Amino acid sequence: MKTIDNIPTSKIQRASKLVQTGAKVGVNYLKYYGDKLTKTKQEAKNRLNENNAEDIYDGLKKLKGSALKVAQMLSMEKSILPQAYVEKFSLAQFSVPPLSPPLVIKTFKQYFGKSPDEIYDNFDSTSVNAASIGQVHRAEKNGKKLAVKIQYPGVADSIASDLSLIKPIAIRMFNIRGKDSDKYFREVEDKLVEETNYVLEIKQSKELVENCKHIPNLKFPNYYSNISSEKIITMDWMSGRHLSEFTSKNTNLKLANKIGQALWDFYMHQLHNLRKVHADPHPGNFLVSEKGDLIALDFGCMKAIPANFYVPYFELAIEKNIKDPVFFSKKLYELEILRSDDSSEEINFFKELFYELLSLFTKPFNQEIFDFSDPNFFNKITELGERYSKSTELRQMNGNRGSKHFIYMNRTFFGLYNLMFDLKATNIKINNYQKL
Repeated sequence: MKTIDNIPTSKIQRASKLVQTGAKVGVNYLKYYGDKLTKTKQEAKNRLNENNAEDIYDGLKKLKGSALKVAQMLSMEKSILPQAYVEKFSLAQFSVPPLSPPLVIKTFKQYFGKSPDEIYDNFDSTSVNAASIGQVHRAEKNGKKLAVKIQYPGVADSIASDLSLIKPIAIRMFNIRGKDSDKYFREVEDKLVEETNYVLEIKQSKELVENCKHIPNLKFPNYYSNISSEKIITMDWMSGRHLSEFTSKNTNLKLANKIGQALWDFYMHQLHNLRKVHADPHPGNFLVSEKGDLIALDFGCMKAIPANFYVPYFELAIEKNIKDPVFFSKKLYELEILRSDDSSEEINFFKELFYELLSLFTKPFNQEIFDFSDPNFFNKITELGERYSKSTELRQMNGNRGSKHFIYMNRTFFGLYNLMFDLKATNIKINNYQKL
């Protein structure tokens, strides 16, 4: 894979890259209008999506950092984005062009004050895994195989400017109005800032490992603070196949159920018992070992769940509560889905929307055992997402609604559901976490 010798770090440099990407997208639309004259409407649309996905991803991967992180987050929205975007943006999870070896050594000295060879017995300056915020290298010390994650230069400093460039696009996409809309962007910015603080990540990782190590068939690396820093993390090297590779080839249903149960228990234990969750459940953060254990990695994005959100959120996961009109309406206000300044039209619209959405999305929580391989369940979620993404009525409504905590909670559940479906886990005990 081609390596990168530099990363744009100033606001002007990064903005110019996005402008160049926008120009390419404009050319793709001109091609699309020409294609509509010679191809079917669907063929023309598919080509447009493929070209745009390619050009947008190509621009973001050169920027890295929060811009590429947004692509990673969007790749999890399989029910909303066209497949071409999902396929291309999913590369941001664990397969992007890495820093060149000379830049790696320079970055290491900048962050640690020493070269890698002064710290480890062996260090491979060629990355084995590059993602949005950092890349991983193999190393060895005292006979122990290690993974060393190095943060890209300038990532932390460019978060605010990246989001300021993305904000106008997001406001148009989600029809966000109102002066308090900044709460959503502050939530994303705060989490991205946390993800660039590797001292915090090590602390969170150690805490999560300690609190979850008892879960069957779930393994974690050890983390080494003495050879880590604010921008470098040293941990055990964990051998295994990325979850996406495992799911694409696995035919062993018993093993799929074993991995699926471990994954589900891991998340339910965090949500209900710890009230703090790993809000980045994409395939690049999980491996499957040769022994058939699930290995969980990378805990930079942890979301604390306050009680005033947790209680109404999971109260609306209970079927009888969703069907109680008075209770249902009360909880929608508590969760800021309904607002005091809503018109009667908006109240009725969003009540109906969330009744349909929650009735479907919470089905697993109202069964003792759930089959996540059921295509009907996921097809309905996709159909619902597509229907409302095309709704002209929804576009006319004020999209600025819902607690800020929805951003990462929804990301967690969409990601988790997608992983469970990819595993084709058929026999998952939903409340197994209560016994852990």
